[in-house]
Amino acid sequence: MTSNSLATWRVRLQAELASQREAIAQRSAGTDVVELDQSSMGRVSRMDAMQQQAMAQATLQRLRTRQRKLEAALNRVDAGSYGLCCQCQETIEPERLQADAAAVFCSACAELAADQGRG
Repeated sequence: MTSNSLATWRVRLQAELASQREAIAQRSAGTDVVELDQSSMGRVSRMDAMQQQAMAQATLQRLRTRQRKLEAALNRVDAGSYGLCCQCQETIEPERLQADAAAVFCSACAELAADQGRG
């Protein structure tokens, strides 16, 4: 990749990373401990609150995972290896990077990894 295209990808990755960090900050409040005082709420309400808490925690985990992937992609930009498949070192297809700027595998290696995961 050229230095201009790397700079473009860096800006895109940094913008998405900032968005992820903001979403994490907003979602963190929804993972607070659920109040279990039976006098203040009924059983169904507590179950609903616990379900909402579990969903908020799962969403927060997905956001943090995406944040780590974006940080790793920025590290690859800095190292000069962004856009290269981590498995075969071939260039990752531009369409694949457009779909997921943090992609680490080319289509062939991603497909191979998916096939191995099923087998």
